[in-house]
Amino acid sequence: MILTDEKREFFETQGYLCVENAVSAQQLAGLRRQFADWVEESKSHAEAYGETVDGRARFDLEPGHSSSLPALRRVNAPTDISEDYYRVMRDSKMTDCVGELIGPNVKYHHSKVNSKLPGAATEVKWHQDFPFTPHSNDDLITALLMVDEVTAENGPLQVVPGSHRGEIYDLWHDGVFTGAVDDAVTAYCLENAVTCTGKAGSLCLMHTRLLHGSAPNMSARPRTLFITVYSAEDAQPCSPNPVPNMHQGEVVRGRASGQIRATAFDIPLPQLPQSASFFDQQVKA
Repeated sequence: MILTDEKREFFETQGYLCVENAVSAQQLAGLRRQFADWVEESKSHAEAYGETVDGRARFDLEPGHSSSLPALRRVNAPTDISEDYYRVMRDSKMTDCVGELIGPNVKYHHSKVNSKLPGAATEVKWHQDFPFTPHSNDDLITALLMVDEVTAENGPLQVVPGSHRGEIYDLWHDGVFTGAVDDAVTAYCLENAVTCTGKAGSLCLMHTRLLHGSAPNMSARPRTLFITVYSAEDAQPCSPNPVPNMHQGEVVRGRASGQIRATAFDIPLPQLPQSASFFDQQVKA
């Protein structure tokens, strides 16, 4: 076992857990090298480019992106095109930690890279992940691996401890799917937020119902996260994958049980993103 009883209890009660050294030095170097190559490639593009399995763009560029000031903010399904990212998703300490929290049987749902390069204006408004990816039960974990060091200044993840045990909030407002909670809930989040920082290679494990968000990068240092969503093997998706990929449903720990486990909840179906990422949906909020 990697996680102590105290750490597992902390995750159960608080809804998140930070772990250091979740990948090897070699794995981390591979992730960083691959992302640097993608940033270099992005300099020759003026708009979102590449193609995922559903035809949407794979690489999403922040408004204002240029060759001299690149702002690659999202890579969809990096595991489809990078052996380094695929191997970390399947076989790392990160995967082991997820198995200890929602295992023994765990499967992969989707992944992406979210990056805030120096000077990037992108913020992530407060939300929960479960309304984007509803399943028959909520044993889902979003694993946020820090490819760069995450500091208080470069747009770190902020969470509301214990909020995974409360309400599932509606992300629809006035008939528009905004991908964010309303102003009153946002105010509550800001009053109760805890900031998650760590050195490169650290990991934040987050329950799918935990309220979270992040501010723009106000520093000269990049903040890149490899974000992977895993579910218990007996949790079945209730809506299409917002980041469809070649490996969805692969069992990465344990075995296929052939079972579906359901828990009671009431939630509006999400609206699938039409562009490269949900950032455009959140602009409406």
